[in-house]
Amino acid sequence: MNIYRRRDGRFEGRLAGERGSGQRGYLSFYGKSKNEVQQKMAAYVDGLRQEIPAQNLTVKKLFEDWMEAISVRVRESTLANYRMRMATHILPLFGELDTDELTAPRLQKFVSDKLKEGLTSNYVADIVATLKSMLRFGNRQYGIRNCLSSLILPKKRKPQVRLLTKPETSRLKEYLAQNDGLSSLGIALPLFTGLRLGELCGLRWSDIDLEEKTLCVNRIVQRIAKQDGRGTRLVVTAPKSASSQRLIPLPDCLIERLRCHLRKKDCYLFSGSQKPLEPRTMQYRFQSVLKKEKLPSIHFHALRHMFATNCVELGFDIKSLSEILGHASVEITLNHYVHSSLEKKKAFMNRLSLC
Repeated sequence: MNIYRRRDGRFEGRLAGERGSGQRGYLSFYGKSKNEVQQKMAAYVDGLRQEIPAQNLTVKKLFEDWMEAISVRVRESTLANYRMRMATHILPLFGELDTDELTAPRLQKFVSDKLKEGLTSNYVADIVATLKSMLRFGNRQYGIRNCLSSLILPKKRKPQVRLLTKPETSRLKEYLAQNDGLSSLGIALPLFTGLRLGELCGLRWSDIDLEEKTLCVNRIVQRIAKQDGRGTRLVVTAPKSASSQRLIPLPDCLIERLRCHLRKKDCYLFSGSQKPLEPRTMQYRFQSVLKKEKLPSIHFHALRHMFATNCVELGFDIKSLSEILGHASVEITLNHYVHSSLEKKKAFMNRLSLC
């Protein structure tokens, strides 16, 4: 509770709540003493909790209520991720417990056990973040206390993305120059435009203007878990954010290559039909090329990182690069997608001189 003494001598306390318009804001409580304000605030909170009984509310029931509430504003793939994390890690342990049995010591042990099982600190943090979101909903809806404020989480580590070296990249480009098939095009596009895998598989010919030399990202293709947890299914959705839906200028080196494969506008680029190509198929094709050319096995997403790093080396301004990549801010571009090689660092250091 935030209570302070005003200039007029009265005490004022503030609580987060809803104003008459329904918007989130702060509610103020006044009194001649701090104790009087505390009593008014406590009575208000108790009144809210009496309106919504929270007795015998299990973690599983809270999860179901939360999923129903957020389903109207959260992407289908995000809901699938929430369900998977909860069904795999949270509900088997805590599902039948009452929400008031979720204590900080119990959850701290849960975090330690998951780390001992071999889960990465980043993934454990993602699981806890999902749980936090559910408990915040429970606090607003049922007055459930959020016991995660004192939880100590392992430090998240920035993932190391393995990229091809300059000689290895040159060998990959030589392969692309000598092969003009769809597999080659599926590598060249992200390497020269920074497209994500799902965006690449979601491309239709109607998204490409060969005269204006532009490509428009309008949809993504991804495989998500079914709601009943039995298997997965392929879905086509809008890009994950407003910044992800973007117009990308195409470099001249891709225009003729695209023109060779031109199909009807309602067809997907890499399937030639009205059904998109499975993203895993694109990944398999990429790994096959790497193996054939005796190159290191890297993630498909590394092509996007290589594009960003190459653009910086060529002198792209970060704002333009960030918009091409579809990032919400230049900080994301700089912190996660621009990599500096040891050779580049050596070159910079050798510019130093005693003279």
